[in-house]
Parts: sequence; C-alpha cells; structure tokens
Amino acid sequence: MKKIKAVLFDFDGTIFDTNKLILESWKEVFRVKNAAEKSESEILATFGEPLLVTMEKWFPGEADECISIYRNYQKNIFFEMIEIYPGMEELIKKLKALGYFNAIVTSRLTSSTIDTLEKYDLRRYFDIVVTCDDTDRHKPDPEPVLLALSKLDISEEEAIMIGDSKFDILCAHNAGVKAVLVAWSQAMSGAPEMTEAPEGSPYRPDFIIDRADLLLEILSQG
Repeated sequence: MKKIKAVLFDFDGTIFDTNKLILESWKEVFRVKNAAEKSESEILATFGEPLLVTMEKWFPGEADECISIYRNYQKNIFFEMIEIYPGMEELIKKLKALGYFNAIVTSRLTSSTIDTLEKYDLRRYFDIVVTCDDTDRHKPDPEPVLLALSKLDISEEEAIMIGDSKFDILCAHNAGVKAVLVAWSQAMSGAPEMTEAPEGSPYRPDFIIDRADLLLEILSQG
C-alpha cells in the first residue's frame, strides 16, 4: 500500500453517534405526515445517503416539506442526542500530530457539520470539510471524495476513507480509494452485504475496525 497522506472521515455514525437523533427525527416525520412508519432496519439502510434522496423516495412530491419537519425537530435536541464515539477524538488529534491530513466527507449540511466540530473543538484538526453543499452528486458517487483529493492535492492512492455505511464504502471505491468500515455504528446492521460481500465486490471494505486506534495499525502498514 502506497504511503497514506490523508484520512477522509465520514461524520454520522463514524465520528459522532447520531443514530438515535436520526431515528427519532424520522419517526417525527412519519407521525406528522400520518404515514406508515418504516422499520428501523429500513431507516438504517439509508444511513450515509443524502436526506433529500431518501425523502424523495419515501415522500415523493413532499420531500421539501418533510425535510423541514425533520430538521425543525432536531433544532433544539441536536446536541442533547449526539456524542462522540470512544477513541475518535484521540485518533483525530493523533493523526494531525503525526502529520496526516484530516478531512471530513459527509452527506450532512455544512452548517450542522461545522457547528458540531466547533462544539467539540475539533474543527482545527481538519484540513478540509466536504459536505453535500459542495457537490452536485453525492455518495455513493465518487465526486465528494474526488473533490477532497483535489483540495488536498493528493492522489487516490494517498488517501483512505473511514465510514460506517455502504454509501461510504462505495464512494471510496468508486474514487479508487481504500475504505475502512467501522463496526461500532448501527448502520452496520442495516447493510450486512458489506461484511458478507465476496472478494472484488465494491461493497467489500478493505479493512474493518472495532476500535478507533486500530486505524493507526492499518496506516503503519503503508
């Protein structure tokens, strides 16, 4: 493996545990719209996909209204319902100290991404942040990762992507970047095809970790 220069982090389910927040926000949409509620596994399978894409599938013609319901519900409870995963803060700071580029590549909006990083005093440890506001196409399309590589002025062989969903793994592989799947997110249960995918499948991660510090062992192999 060529020496890695940058680590591209997904946000939800990778650095921050936003699973409960997301699930409760979806339940609010179903309640307000008096719609049949999707199962938890169905919702988990959408983790990593841009919200607008999922809304358009489940509420065709009403996506904008439903997104407003979803986001308004989150406004006053956001920071009460999220927390950083164990070891992630230490990993991010360690990578920066070792001279790696840190980047966020997320399907979340810029505003909530930056607000959260600043709330946890992590913004200064990231060289760039790529959100759904920055690209026309989103995960699993490679455009978000390719934009991050361009901003960092590195090749696909010099980066590694760490995420929790099939959208992260596909986005990374579609861009020619190796992908690390984290085993601590609920999204894992929504997409078992990642861990069971055969060799050569774009869904199959190059590595799976169940502790944040294990990423350092992977990078030491380069």
